[in-house]
Amino acid sequence: MAHEPTQTHDDGGVSNAKAHGGIADSDHDREFPEDDLFSGLTVRDVSFRNRIVMSPMCQYSSEEGLANDWHLVHLGSRAAGGVALVMVEATAVTRDGRISPGDMGIWGEQHVEPLARIARFVETQGAVAGIQLAHAGRKASCEPPWKGGHRLRTPESGGWTVVAPSAEPFNEDDPLSEPLDEAGIDGITDAFEAAARRALAAGFRVIELHSAHGYLLHQFLSPLSNHRTDQYGGSLENRMRLPLRIARRLRDLVPAGLPLFVRISATDWADGGWDINQSVVFARHLKEVGVDLIDVSSGGLVPKAHIPVGKGFQVTFARKIRDGAGIMTGAVGLITEPRHANEIVTGGDADLIFVGRELLRDPYWALKAQHEFDVEPAWPLAYGHAFKRRTK
Repeated sequence: MAHEPTQTHDDGGVSNAKAHGGIADSDHDREFPEDDLFSGLTVRDVSFRNRIVMSPMCQYSSEEGLANDWHLVHLGSRAAGGVALVMVEATAVTRDGRISPGDMGIWGEQHVEPLARIARFVETQGAVAGIQLAHAGRKASCEPPWKGGHRLRTPESGGWTVVAPSAEPFNEDDPLSEPLDEAGIDGITDAFEAAARRALAAGFRVIELHSAHGYLLHQFLSPLSNHRTDQYGGSLENRMRLPLRIARRLRDLVPAGLPLFVRISATDWADGGWDINQSVVFARHLKEVGVDLIDVSSGGLVPKAHIPVGKGFQVTFARKIRDGAGIMTGAVGLITEPRHANEIVTGGDADLIFVGRELLRDPYWALKAQHEFDVEPAWPLAYGHAFKRRTK
């Protein structure tokens, strides 16, 4: 079954060119879906071979932010496994913006070549290399999760001072955060721009700005963590100011032919917090800035949120943002079955499927999904000849 890439207009927008979308279930609400899980998609000048994305997932396995052999194998195997886009984990734009001492970083020139090695290999496997730029804000200076994830409170324990929109810590018993002043905000903005320059130098063709999961930019968005009284706090317009400022700086920097994504938490799952209606407004502004796709997740801002976790529990948010803001979206969150992933695309809920833990369990999930739908799996050359020989 062949699938033709969706074509772009000259202005970088995406057209809905007809693809061979005949793998949807016959009882689906669209009898002839234009796109399915294995349709190509072209965003600006970057073409994706299907709609499957390796979601960025922290590995907590770096020293001083440097990518290493673990990251090459971890990310490279999913590229060889057939996904369209491999996203490098949340990568800190400053040393103090790391979640833990083991986080990936891109705050210095020393980080470029180890990341470039990964980007080069990913591209040789037919996938697109992307990277997520992040700052942890008040959720920084923590142990890795397998050590409990607790706050590192002192320099002697390996910790550092954390910054945030306001003084409140993430956990009640954590040390207070240091509120960012105007100079600090300017420095954070400059750090994101410098990190994006390094990411481009490393060869990444998709840049994603991390504004989700309770990290710094999400902290500015939510009234639960942003208690400022200046131009960066209070009204929705003010709370969006910093993320939009950074997105605009990145869009001005990133070449016109390369996509810019933003990951958001569509809701805090907490009373009085960030919610889907504010997310739609934010997405509209991001679209005006030139952002191409919203990667829609949720939660992470407060430690005691009640999240109704279940199969595809965040997909409805991707649909609401796609419809309400007129922008492409990515769906994420307990999407483990190829047929479910396909239904999300054919039903118009999202344009890309971000797969996380299921790709940790099975690096070849995308190839097995192709096989399940009788699509010729895009095996790496070194593997494919063996499989094809066995079938003859």
